[in-house]
Amino acid sequence: MTNGVIIQFNNVTKQYDNDPPVLKDVSFEIERGKFYTLLGPSGCGKTTILRLIAGFTEASEGEIFFNEKKINDIPANKRQVNTVFQDYALFPHLNVFENVAFGLRIKKLKNAEIEQKVREALSFVNLKGYETREIREMSGGQRQRVAIARAIVNEPEVILLDEPLSALDLKLRTEMQYELRELQRRLGITFIFVTHDQEEALAMSDEIFVIDKGKIQQSGTPTDIYDEPINRFVADFIGESNIVKGRMIADYRVEFVGKEFECVDQGLNENEPVEIVIRPEDMVITTLEHGKLQVRVDSQLFRGVHYEICCYDKDENEWLVHSTKKANVGDKIGLYFDAEAIHVMRHGETEEEFDRRLEAYTDVEPDGK
Repeated sequence: MTNGVIIQFNNVTKQYDNDPPVLKDVSFEIERGKFYTLLGPSGCGKTTILRLIAGFTEASEGEIFFNEKKINDIPANKRQVNTVFQDYALFPHLNVFENVAFGLRIKKLKNAEIEQKVREALSFVNLKGYETREIREMSGGQRQRVAIARAIVNEPEVILLDEPLSALDLKLRTEMQYELRELQRRLGITFIFVTHDQEEALAMSDEIFVIDKGKIQQSGTPTDIYDEPINRFVADFIGESNIVKGRMIADYRVEFVGKEFECVDQGLNENEPVEIVIRPEDMVITTLEHGKLQVRVDSQLFRGVHYEICCYDKDENEWLVHSTKKANVGDKIGLYFDAEAIHVMRHGETEEEFDRRLEAYTDVEPDGK
């Protein structure tokens, strides 16, 4: 365990009675001072991880460490973490000041110290002057700030956030994403954020854990996960993708849709079946003769910053294109993409195997350049 690691899971499993495990042999490390996101569909196990860290539930197997100390048996109120819940869990009969001061009063701090800490916390979340406001008089975004102030006033080492933006409208949700990220940077403490919203995860995180069926499918920076998905689930869940079956011919050469293409992947077996991912924004509309693919336009939607164009090739493979250039439904067009836009996914490859393969060719270009 390195000095920068604040939380560590070692082979943690969580199972309720005879039901299938919610988490299966999960191991990971959380470093101090970063913004982490646990991302995945409902029921994947992400909130269970949060509850295990907070002490609201116990692991069936495995070990959990906090600052190098095993905390499996330490109760929730003794852990240096605070949780911001989806419904904020504010006390409707207390005003803003007393909601934030609640934990400090339980600790029996002196009134002068409580006054100072609460006012500092409210100032930090831009709620200075709202001390006497009733909770029912606050907007959704303001209530969320109160919940965060109540969390940070206790000076935890880690703040856990369980889908705290899900009840907000789109505009306010976007504003609060920026506010939360900036708040984490100013505080300099570890945030662990749970969401099923891929755009939210990409926008806010230093590191993302993509979770499905109780297992971490892939972890890394938003750029790493978006550009180099390890399997079909990650490629599909993180952003929109064109995914087709292919065959690795040799290093830097791959075949799909009956054609051979140059790519940047290597280290796979000759003639190995693979899956190919090309992101919609990496496909450029061009003339039929200049296109690497020839397709017909089936439908088109205007999305504000780009057109979303659905196309089909001669074998009826669907191709999604994001372009600022408009196409006409029924037209035949060419699609061009660079070798770097082709991402090759190996069937059944683990994250460790993928990382080793990626490291092997990160600094090597085709033809040994």
